[in-house]
Amino acid sequence: MSDGPLERVHILLGVCGGIAAYKAAELVRRLRDAGAEVRVVMTENATRFVGATTFQALSGNPVRTSLWDESAEAAMGHIELARWADQVLIAPASADFIARLVHGRADDLLSTLVLATSAPVSVAPAMNQQMWSNAATQANVSLLRNRGVRVIPPASGSQACGEVGEGRMPEPEVLVDELAASRVPPVLAGLRVLVSAGPTFEDIDPVRFIGNRSSGRMGFAVAAAAQQAGARVTLVSGPVNLPTPAGVGRVDVRSAREMRDAVVKACADSDIFISAAAVGDYRVQSTSPTKLKKTGKPMVVELVQNPDILAEVAGLKNRPFLVGFAAETNDVERYARDKLERKKLDMIAANQVGTGLGFEGSENALLLIWKDGSEDLGRADKKALARTLVERIASRYRVTIETVVPA
Repeated sequence: MSDGPLERVHILLGVCGGIAAYKAAELVRRLRDAGAEVRVVMTENATRFVGATTFQALSGNPVRTSLWDESAEAAMGHIELARWADQVLIAPASADFIARLVHGRADDLLSTLVLATSAPVSVAPAMNQQMWSNAATQANVSLLRNRGVRVIPPASGSQACGEVGEGRMPEPEVLVDELAASRVPPVLAGLRVLVSAGPTFEDIDPVRFIGNRSSGRMGFAVAAAAQQAGARVTLVSGPVNLPTPAGVGRVDVRSAREMRDAVVKACADSDIFISAAAVGDYRVQSTSPTKLKKTGKPMVVELVQNPDILAEVAGLKNRPFLVGFAAETNDVERYARDKLERKKLDMIAANQVGTGLGFEGSENALLLIWKDGSEDLGRADKKALARTLVERIASRYRVTIETVVPA
């Protein structure tokens, strides 16, 4: 479980000239954290923004900047690099370099490598918003896509020139996720997956609520992993401060009843439902329309039980394949198995919360249980666990479908 999503993958990173070149330094670090081996090739203009020594220190490999490096080219170094790469990522990719790729130019090391490699090529454009929206740039991007080049769309926001709009280089973590997604086996291709994530909040009055400590990270990681595995994913999320995973449709809710309504509606169009949300068991019976004031006496708040979303979905006539989560502080397996049977789930992912695991942490540890078996997925980063969990869900889903509908 310690392997990253790009473990032992050879990434050739091309860096073009532009202010976004500074982000490429962080990108190298993120790629290496994901397990990749990285070699950097810079255009001449890129060296005017960031020094080659920076990339050499971060990647642990020499940086190439020219076709006329006699020591490297004596052994046809540009061909060796082109063959070494499992994936080529150009980030930032300038408008000029994109235009040169379209015309098949080979007048510097980076453009020559792109022509000489058989590895998949991805580009992450970064430029002024007017340059990005220019008809010539858009036509060039369309041509690259038609030729099989993966174009990772730029982000929108404020730019170094003072303008605001599309054209910002995507953040390094987004680019790492995009590369990882391109290598994930499409084990959920053609399937519709519903994921719930995050906490639910139950209002006491306009300024106070009852909630829990769920960050939503595990559910969001599962949604991202399912999308990367080829599924069409809908994410129903409680109140969290997390970006929506790329390619995932998101529905925001606040209370348990709002989550129940959104989930039941989406289940009608879902093959698999992964319930990773920490739904509150209780809500305030009567929410005050005004802020409650201190009276000097104990306050009594009467609670009533919230709807059991999983149990309701399990009772649907055409229910999806159901995967629940069980966050426990003790007797994890016993409580999880009871929940699996009581709620008629197909699988359950049990985790012990506390001691740095589960809520609010970056790591988790899951015990995956189904009717006839179990598997300890161990302790790992939530993104890594989510990828493994999605693979196991896909496998059990196929077994279930084959059992219900014999070939």
